[in-house]
Amino acid sequence: MQDQGLIGFVGVGVMGNPIAKHLMANGHRLIVYDRSEPAMQAMAQAGARTAVTTRQVADEAEIVFTSLPSPAVFTQVLTGEDGLQGGGGVRIVVDLSTVGSRATRHAAAVLRARGIELVDAPVSGGAAGARAGTLAVMVAGDPEAVSRVSELLQAFGKLFMVGPEPGQAQLLKLLNNMLSSTAFAVTSEAFVAGVKGGLDPQVMMSAINAGSGRSAASQEKFMKQVLPRSFDFGFPISSVCKDIGLAVEECEALGVPMWVGAMARQVWNFAGRQHGMDRDMTELVKSVEEWAGADVPNAPNAPNAP
Repeated sequence: MQDQGLIGFVGVGVMGNPIAKHLMANGHRLIVYDRSEPAMQAMAQAGARTAVTTRQVADEAEIVFTSLPSPAVFTQVLTGEDGLQGGGGVRIVVDLSTVGSRATRHAAAVLRARGIELVDAPVSGGAAGARAGTLAVMVAGDPEAVSRVSELLQAFGKLFMVGPEPGQAQLLKLLNNMLSSTAFAVTSEAFVAGVKGGLDPQVMMSAINAGSGRSAASQEKFMKQVLPRSFDFGFPISSVCKDIGLAVEECEALGVPMWVGAMARQVWNFAGRQHGMDRDMTELVKSVEEWAGADVPNAPNAPNAP
């Protein structure tokens, strides 16, 4: 039975947990589901109701958020036999995942046939942005459905209205992630080359960040995770490989040659296969160091340095 005012949330892990808590902090009641029992327990401790199945969430909540790790899981949760598409209460699904436009368009068509609108709303900003409520939220979908959920989305980020068709926001998110991961890869190579050539890591990065070579990679990840050697950005290499792979596929399908993007994809995939897909993405630097035979010391004056 539908509970008026109750919001559903499926997938309350690294990103979903803080996003769901922002919704709760704004006065909304939540019913949540996740395959991980610890993730469910964390949300129960925060005051959310926990569901036994995805279907229960879709039966009881009119608006359901999803934050899922892969296109396969996304497709199963939204359109599978026991997925959201069979729910008796849900009318709008707001997907925050990065799964590509193909999976999103397919799910949108299945849901629409059941009278459910899919709002395509992938987020950028990582776990830190989710915790701070400062995510960039790229939004595409039926204008009426988007209007109904805009206030909820603003509880955890800044909205960028992309277009009326689910899948359009996915394309923008993948392009953003491809730029981010490519910038980190080439900055890693430049960084290791500088250290091996005798440059002081802190001075080098400070100069780059004051010059034309700066990027989000050099200004944020290198200063906060690489120089202090904490490597705790909170996004695994496996997810980088998934996102940049989807991005290259989407661009190639549009007829755009992906010379640089395809090479960056190779670098990330090789590092993941050689040294571990579960490592933090900032640990790509360690792979480049090993390939180069370089020894990079801690930078004691860097932010977050021990």
